[in-house]
Parts: sequence; C-alpha cells; structure tokens
Amino acid sequence: MSKTFDIVLGTTVLVVAIGLVGWLFFYMIRRSEEPGRMLVKCGFTLLLVISCIWLGLKMGPFGPFLIVFMGVVLSIMWTPHIAGFVMNPITSLFDGGNEPPEKKPFYSIAKAKRMRGSYDESIAAVRLQLEKFPNDFEGIMLLASVQAENMKDLQSAEITLNHFCASPKAPPRQVAAAWTTLADWHMQIGVDVDSARALLQKVADHFPGTEIALQAEQRLAHLGGTEKLLMAKHNRVRVVLPEGVKNVGLLDSSEFLKPKEEEPGQVAAQYVKHLTTHPHDSDVREKLALIYGKDFKRLDMATMELAQLINEPRHTPKQITGWLNLLASLQIELGADVATVCGTLEKIVELYPDLPVAEITRRRLARINSEFKGKVETPGVKLGVYEQNIGLKYGSPRKL
Repeated sequence: MSKTFDIVLGTTVLVVAIGLVGWLFFYMIRRSEEPGRMLVKCGFTLLLVISCIWLGLKMGPFGPFLIVFMGVVLSIMWTPHIAGFVMNPITSLFDGGNEPPEKKPFYSIAKAKRMRGSYDESIAAVRLQLEKFPNDFEGIMLLASVQAENMKDLQSAEITLNHFCASPKAPPRQVAAAWTTLADWHMQIGVDVDSARALLQKVADHFPGTEIALQAEQRLAHLGGTEKLLMAKHNRVRVVLPEGVKNVGLLDSSEFLKPKEEEPGQVAAQYVKHLTTHPHDSDVREKLALIYGKDFKRLDMATMELAQLINEPRHTPKQITGWLNLLASLQIELGADVATVCGTLEKIVELYPDLPVAEITRRRLARINSEFKGKVETPGVKLGVYEQNIGLKYGSPRKL
C-alpha cells in the first residue's frame, strides 16, 4: 500500500513540476520581445536535458559530472530570464513593466504640414489616422478646423462635424462643443449670424434642462451684440467727428463736456426688455439686481432677481456662491439685520459643505459683526414710470 502511495505521490509531483516548468516557458515566450528566439532556446533546452539524462545513465560514475555540466549551461542560458520573471513585479511599480502603450492617434505630422501651409496633405494625414480611430474627437476637430479656418470651406467642415454628431456613441459634451465651434466659424468666417443662431438653438433644444443648454442660451442672449461687432468690422462706415470746443482752457467750467451717463432707470428698462426675450441671461439679470440695490436701494427687488439666479439648478456652485455673497453684501449695505445676512451665508454652507467655499463662508460668518459697523439704514428710492413690469420673473422665485 505504501509503495503504491509513493508511486502516485511521485507521479503527481513530477506532473506538477513539468506543468510549472511548461507554464514558465510558455509565459516567458509570450512576454518575450523575440518569441521565435525564445522558442528555439526552449527546444535546445529540452534536447539538452534529454541527452544529458540519457548519456548520464550510460556513463555510469561519470554521469553526475555530465549533469553538473548541463546545469552550468542551463544557468547561463536562463538566469537572465528567471531573474527578470522574479523581479518584474517589483520593477513594474517604477517603469510600468512590459505593458504595451495605449494605442492612440498621432497628429504631429498633420499639424506640421498645416503649419507649412500644405493643407491638402494635412487633411490626408488626419484622415489616415481617422481610418484607425474613426471616432477620435481631436482628429475630427482638427480636420474640420483645417477645412474651415485654412481652406475657408465651411460646408465641408459642417459635413465633417455633423457626421460625427450623428453617431449615437458621440458624448453629449463633444457634440455640443462641435456645434458651438461650428457656430463660431459661421460668425467669424462666414459672417452668418443666422446660421450661428440656429446651431446654438439646436444645442439648447437637443440637451434641454442641462448645463450645456444653459450655456447655449447664454450665448444666444448676447448674439445680437456680436452681430453688431461683426457687421461693423466688415461694413466700415465713415464717421464724421463734430468740431471740438475752441479755447477749452479759457472756459470757466468744462462740466458740460463730460458725456452724459445713462440714467439707471433707463438702463433697468432696457435690461427688463432684454430679459423678456432671454430670461436665462444671468449677466444681465445680475446687473439688473445691482441697479435695484445700488441705485434705487430696493433690497426686495434685488433679492428677487438674485433669487431667480440662485434657484436655477443648472448654474455652477461657483456662480451660486458668488450670487449668495453678493446678496449678503447688499443686505448689509441696505440695512438688513444680522440674522437675515447669516441666513443667506449659511445657505452656502448648507449647499456645499464639502467644498472649500464652505470654510471661507464660515470665516466670513465669524466676523460678520465687523461688516455691520458703520452701516446706516438707507431709505429706498422711488422708481419712476419705467417700473411697470420691472423685475421680470421666469418663474416664482423660491425663498433662499
């Protein structure tokens, strides 16, 4: 029974040993930079081991010397590979190991040809990379930019970007960036504000209720001013300057020469009219709130405008924090009590407890009493006829 057990145990150990050695050879062949050469070495090793064992049995007492010779030869052949196999896990922590680099497109050739003015060759180089990586956003934008900015071929650039945006796998932010860039090219290169407006509206409609849509709406709100600048740049009108005042140094006063500032009420009315069409224009709404607070001392109306900005969920934490701090400053300036101001600032800590701005707000709360020193209550200024429908709302503001 013990003899049978010894035979089974010996056979098992031999099979396991052969399996481990075979796996080790296979692993080293697979990881080797020259698998063919490694395969030849494995074949030579197997032949050497079999030959030495056979000859060792034939040579009798000289057999052990032959085995030693075989060990020396094998150690010379395999020590570097075995050492690398053992040390590789440690060295990989520093040099990345033998992992192949991530495959990615290279556009250096295309960019160099573009810099030299070889636009057709640059496009060909980009397309060569896009054949291997068809959905690479960097390559798509590089191809479209060469077409639009260098070759002035907006139609081809639009086809390139629309083909990318039509893919269901295209990330939303990349689609929005492509359409927005195309809108910029329509304005800057084609002086086509209508096409730019259509593309920005397409972004807003395609991603409703998102931060992407809000950014598109902001750009739409200021597109009119951009259009005027573009038209003035391309259609220069001769400006005739009136004759200046003579002997200005001899006049008793030059106050009448100062340009007249636009009355705050008129500016507020213009802002309200603008917000009727573009209710999500945060820049204009913030300016309107400042006019209510700074010029008319109307904290209630300034609060209403800032509340609409603060309660818009698509705005970033940085924007909301800025508006809450602005509201707190207006409350201090216009005579609100300490509890009201602290409630406004504590809203920042409540909304963003894990952001650095929460700690900054806590420090401001700790010294809030010092901000009230020297502040006196300022009476509100009565608004004129332009007050009708002023303080436009695009939804009832929630309490802060």
